[in-house]
Amino acid sequence: MKSVTRRFPGVQGLMMLALAVLGTSSAKAEQQNDQTDWSFNATIIEACSCPMFCPCYFNTTPATNHEGHDGKAEHFCRFNRAFRINQGHYGETTLDGVKFWMAGDLGGDFSHDQVDWGVFGFEPSTTKQQRDAIRAILAYVYPVKWNSLAIGKDGAIEWKASPDHAEASLDGGRSAELVLKRAEGMTSEPILIKNLKYDGAARNGGFALMPNEVEAYKVGEKAFEFKGTSGFMVTIDMTSKDVKK
Repeated sequence: MKSVTRRFPGVQGLMMLALAVLGTSSAKAEQQNDQTDWSFNATIIEACSCPMFCPCYFNTTPATNHEGHDGKAEHFCRFNRAFRINQGHYGETTLDGVKFWMAGDLGGDFSHDQVDWGVFGFEPSTTKQQRDAIRAILAYVYPVKWNSLAIGKDGAIEWKASPDHAEASLDGGRSAELVLKRAEGMTSEPILIKNLKYDGAARNGGFALMPNEVEAYKVGEKAFEFKGTSGFMVTIDMTSKDVKK
């Protein structure tokens, strides 16, 4: 997925707190005035509804082969992202080892960096300071305008990955789950795409291609599930110094 992100209106029983829409003049002003020193190095298990490999990274619209009502094609890119922060901080707030979730839909046309809906999932142990720090940093990682961005209920996050397999779940899989399996190559090494930018992140270690066995978001009226579509793992790295440049 062009790690862009999308809207989330009216999800029953999920949204506990609406976040400010990114990309407004006030949000941009806050970013420009933010002098906080921060760093963010995280590995992401990610999958979306598009076929391998995410056309969103090379186009301004997602795949067109999603069958909707009456057999007509629909344009969307519904995704799940399970994050594990390897090292990070925001001011005095330490982020090392924090895991969190993002799910959503990029919508049908993000040529103007306008995306549909997104929702966060945090573990209960995540402090308010850490949640606020993650939201502030992700505004730079995903520099888009959201129609809706919300916080869902807390839940434990299982996260494990190897060169051949990656899986993650939110709230024991009741809220969301991801299962990825390494794409076959000429050797046992992962298939890597390098020199491809991951949204606003300054650096990444390459996209390890892993088609999903399942990627599902299971809460509310926007629930979805896909199997055999696009998936990958990527480690991104970014600091406040990159933003100032």
